[in-house]
Amino acid sequence: MISYGWCRGIEDAGLLHKLGFDYIECAVVALQLEDAAACREALPAYLESPLPASVFNVFFPGDLKLVGPERDEERTRKYIHAAAETLHRIGARTVVLGSGRSRHVPEGWEQARGEEQLLRTLEWIADDFTDAGLTLALEPLNKKETNFINSVDEGVALAKQVNRSAIRVLADFYHMDEENEALDTIVRNRDWLAHIHLADTGRLSPGTGQYPYEAFAAQLKASGYAGMISAECSVVEPEQEFEAGLAFMRRTFS
Repeated sequence: MISYGWCRGIEDAGLLHKLGFDYIECAVVALQLEDAAACREALPAYLESPLPASVFNVFFPGDLKLVGPERDEERTRKYIHAAAETLHRIGARTVVLGSGRSRHVPEGWEQARGEEQLLRTLEWIADDFTDAGLTLALEPLNKKETNFINSVDEGVALAKQVNRSAIRVLADFYHMDEENEALDTIVRNRDWLAHIHLADTGRLSPGTGQYPYEAFAAQLKASGYAGMISAECSVVEPEQEFEAGLAFMRRTFS
């Protein structure tokens, strides 16, 4: 059964709960995992949230480089371990790896070498996430945000190399539209999809623009997808847009 959430800070959990959402999607970086005192202070809001924080995005801080000569393996491994422990405690189920700055391949660095570095990182994540009962959803981003993994096909190709059940892929309607990615990639890669992100024209709320939602929904239905769907977009009038967006998502996908 499809469930619906919105990408927001934990402070909006009460409002989203009141409006009937199933979960909230928050940012890993907001937990401040590398500052033990700050993390302890932040944690109660997630543990006591009226709405489950089932999904987290913005996995790595921008200054933690996964690819290139500035890669710090010790820091990365510690960060992944802390994330797995903390997110398991919160009760999260899925973690999105977008983090375009962290995975960007620097100029002069070989793409193949960058891929090897990211594959090693995904193996570490798979080790810790398997024990914590978490799934990673690797997020393809458009080329304005990163130069590495820009389509669902590319994300799935990388996930297949890792070949671990904890490593899967996300389809984001906004990034797919930016890259003119064919919607049938959803059906073609159905066995690898773990999460969906939505937006609409101008990266605004679902249902407010001209994105081909009927076609997108048809592909998602044909794929048999029955997981979580989150709106990830800019919001001008939060309560009104949350309510209208949820109604639109339910009409479109349920």
